[in-house]
Amino acid sequence: MSFQQNQTFEINRNGRFEQIADDLGPILYRENVVVNQIVEVVKNKGKIHGWEVKSGGSAGELSKQVLGKGDQVILDFGDHQVGYLSLHIQPVGSPPDAPLHLRLTFGEMPVEMAESFSDYDGWISSSWLQEETIHVDVLPNQLKLPRRYSFRYLKIEVLDTSPKYKVSFDNVSIEAVTSADVHNVDTFEHKDKELVEIDRVSIKTLQDCMQDVFEDGPKRDRRLWLGDLRLQAMANYATVQNNELVKRNLYQFAAVPNQDGQVSANLFVEPTLIPDDTFLFDYSLFFTTTLYDYYQATKDDEAIHDLWMTAYRQIEIGIERLDRRCIVEDDDSWWSFIDWHPELNKQGPSQAILIYALRRAIELAEILQKENEKNFMLTQLAKVEEASIKYLWKEGQGFFVSGEQEQVSWATQVWMVLAEVLDQEKSRVLLKRLLTEPPKIEMNTPYMHHHLVEALFLVGLDHEATNWMKMYWGGMLQDGADTFWELYNPTDKEFSPYGNHLINSYCHAWSCTPTYLLRKFLK
Repeated sequence: MSFQQNQTFEINRNGRFEQIADDLGPILYRENVVVNQIVEVVKNKGKIHGWEVKSGGSAGELSKQVLGKGDQVILDFGDHQVGYLSLHIQPVGSPPDAPLHLRLTFGEMPVEMAESFSDYDGWISSSWLQEETIHVDVLPNQLKLPRRYSFRYLKIEVLDTSPKYKVSFDNVSIEAVTSADVHNVDTFEHKDKELVEIDRVSIKTLQDCMQDVFEDGPKRDRRLWLGDLRLQAMANYATVQNNELVKRNLYQFAAVPNQDGQVSANLFVEPTLIPDDTFLFDYSLFFTTTLYDYYQATKDDEAIHDLWMTAYRQIEIGIERLDRRCIVEDDDSWWSFIDWHPELNKQGPSQAILIYALRRAIELAEILQKENEKNFMLTQLAKVEEASIKYLWKEGQGFFVSGEQEQVSWATQVWMVLAEVLDQEKSRVLLKRLLTEPPKIEMNTPYMHHHLVEALFLVGLDHEATNWMKMYWGGMLQDGADTFWELYNPTDKEFSPYGNHLINSYCHAWSCTPTYLLRKFLK
């Protein structure tokens, strides 16, 4: 174990980082939101997932509806909400002589109201599907659910009462919660109203993912993931500026590294702070880049002094992954996320992310006057950049390759541009070629599309960047997004890496970045 690791563990042993994080626990802003209307969900092959919502009556008519065994009603809250449901249940007819048996189904999208969760066949747990089956023994009853939900639509099904009574519902509301104070966010003004709407929905997405920590998604996984945190933090600096929440989350990651000093890809924060046993090459490096971005936004000297050793250790671990050529070793012993694509080789983009992180770590070392670490990283940076050109750049193709099969992917080109492996003019030529000669290995997430748009802006291709944003995030709006989604492939709108689109998250942190991109590059 290196001296660097020993120091890191000594700092963490006394629990100071976790205490600092606890002291930075955010205020949760609460708002009561009532039902907007009653709706029905009908088939429409022209809509995403084959379903659309049509109005079925005003919210005021709900209390007049009397529901018995087998009846249901679908309620629309008018926009995406994250919070706690409350509803009043009134018996109709004879005194209730048996419990009321209810099923409540929560949906971010119409498909979740239309397709039975019992048919779900994905490979991640069906327990993420938002559904409650409840017995209510005493009526009338003001029912309050203790679990927080993420939804726009609510389906109420009466599974059973008794032959002697039915029920009606009224005062259905949600206590919406967030740690984002959106009331003082500057308005994004632009002549293109589609961009203004993309900005608004981006902020709404960020808002609903900002809870006790920066969650990846309030429906699923409701956890603090490093890759999402990095992008949420960028959007946060440009809008709500709850910078103490970023600081809290950085200290939480630094408080619980593994025995090698590597930070986990994600954390559980209840009942206590617990690191997941998932470690990702790229996400660990993003601890360092997120600390760099945080310092640029806040100039918080205390935080970078505290967290430097953790940040530097992630760089050391990344460098340890290099083979004798100074190329990231690609075998079965590691995992780097990059994007959800079953055929994507991760070596090339991971090489670029190491370079990207090295550049930012060198700047932090210079600020902190860590000369030995800075000089070491400068030497490594030169070697890794040289190796990238020597082994991964194919002049005849005009693309970088990845892995033994020399795969050409969108992700590798985008990250090599962000890492500044080529000069700006060559990077511009590379991205123009990427747009006109698109590789087979495409992008499936807003996470990866963000990096493409940022790369286009950075090399001065503002028109192409803006058009791509309108095509991609504007495409989600056209397909009915209230908040931006975890996954979206315009050519395969049923795509899910989990085997079923019902489990997809339709409010997801890594898709909130257009507000950052618009405000940084176009305002």
